[in-house]
Amino acid sequence: MTSTEHTSPTLSPGTARPTGRRAAYRLARIPPAAWNLAGGPRRTWVSRAVLLTILAFQAALSLRVSNTAFQDEALYLAAGHAELSHLLHGAPKPVNYAAYFSGAPQLYPLLAAAVDQGFGLAGARMLSLLCMLGTTALLYSFTRRLFNERVGLTAAALFSVVQSTIVMGNIATYDAPALCLLATATWIVVRTARMCAPAVLLAAPVATLAVAVKYAAGLYVPTIVALSLLTALPHHRARAFLRPLLLASSIGAVLVLGMYGTGLVAGVRHSTTHRSHGSDSPLFLLQQSLSWGGILFVAAVGGAFAYARRSRMNESPLAAGLGGPSRAQRLLLGLLLCTTVLLAPAYQMYLGTVVSLFKHIGFGLLFAAPLAGVGVIRLVGAHFRHPHVGIVLWTVTLCLGLSQAQWRFATWPDSSALIRTISSQVDGKGRYLSSTPEVPAYYLRSRTTHRQWQGVFGMEYTDRARNRHTGDDAYRAALRDGEFDLVVLDGMTNVRVNDVIANELDTNPKYQPLANLPFRITSNDIRHHLLADASAGQRSGRYQIWKKR
Repeated sequence: MTSTEHTSPTLSPGTARPTGRRAAYRLARIPPAAWNLAGGPRRTWVSRAVLLTILAFQAALSLRVSNTAFQDEALYLAAGHAELSHLLHGAPKPVNYAAYFSGAPQLYPLLAAAVDQGFGLAGARMLSLLCMLGTTALLYSFTRRLFNERVGLTAAALFSVVQSTIVMGNIATYDAPALCLLATATWIVVRTARMCAPAVLLAAPVATLAVAVKYAAGLYVPTIVALSLLTALPHHRARAFLRPLLLASSIGAVLVLGMYGTGLVAGVRHSTTHRSHGSDSPLFLLQQSLSWGGILFVAAVGGAFAYARRSRMNESPLAAGLGGPSRAQRLLLGLLLCTTVLLAPAYQMYLGTVVSLFKHIGFGLLFAAPLAGVGVIRLVGAHFRHPHVGIVLWTVTLCLGLSQAQWRFATWPDSSALIRTISSQVDGKGRYLSSTPEVPAYYLRSRTTHRQWQGVFGMEYTDRARNRHTGDDAYRAALRDGEFDLVVLDGMTNVRVNDVIANELDTNPKYQPLANLPFRITSNDIRHHLLADASAGQRSGRYQIWKKR
């Protein structure tokens, strides 16, 4: 029997002979992170969508609160119309507004009056809203460049719901455009940090314009100048010191020439540098400041401490080896932005007045908001580990800001009934006395001029016997002579003088009562608003109107 022979298969020429080993399977390299630090279009559009949501919510909050024109609004708009008439038609100005205004009357009042002429008070307030929305958007932009998108969005979300932002977005005063200009100058400084030193000069005209619009904005110019140094140090080292020198010298030169060349020095002294002192205690002003901006300030201090300890702003492992500012530079940045919040409270403690403090607090919060964003992000943790912490903090800030804004808009009376009552009693020839003359002078500007209205904060009068009277005696003498054709008192503006005038009118046969119009307001003391019973701060009042027989 023959055995079967096993022969190997025939291989074609050039084919390798099998070795009997299996081919090795190699795994692809696993990257240390699943996302790119540089971001991409998706992250950009998501950030923009969230920012637009924040801005829409901010606009809704501002438009939710309203009232008739506030005294300051009426004054600035009436002055703007006078400046506009002088510019277009050569009409004489009824008052030298530059002597006591807290900003150049040829700037914001003129612009606001032009808008008011076409769209009314709602249009002038909408101008402020657009400025505040622009401020929040700029805050996000320069915070994103200082840190990252998450911090920028958090800073914008916190800033958009504080009282200052909500109120300034729906009140026609200097503050919103001045703050928007400061935010623009800050954005330019941060944006040009990597460029050559002369590029920082682009911020000079914007910062100068901010100070011209509202003189108190000059308090925050040193912060912008110092920021030009700290943002450039990581990129330019010793050459970065040239930037603040260029910026400070250019702003200072333009301001000095502008103030002395346009005759605005008197207004700067009257409203800002030599402002009369009040009687509000430092403790009271500290309490007010904490109630209006304390949460955001505490978050900013926490953010400054956390940023000084660790500069890394990204959860990705790839960020561990990236360079950045030194610990000393981070500490200086935190100190700069946090102490800026204290400027307005400290200055108003020196003056002893709470007037406009809630608005000036908002200027400082603009600079503290980036660090507040850092603080909240560090509390939330990497990969949104504790999102409830950020949500609770933002919700508390929102509730306080909204309730304070609603309270703020209820601190002056609705003047609609007053204007309807006296509109038929005034003309272009009479003389009128009012507790708040700016309000009727604005609403009835087609019938009267600002010069025809007299307020209750001081008066000089020469009677028919050529005797000169001042103070309370001037009001008595003018009423005895029948100088005023109409008198409007609200019972709460300069109460002492109000009582002097009311007592004189009660016994004066030349005047007769025209109307008593009731109104309700909230107390001017925020402590009443913070009580558990919100009605504790309610006050009733009435407009008392007399006309000459």
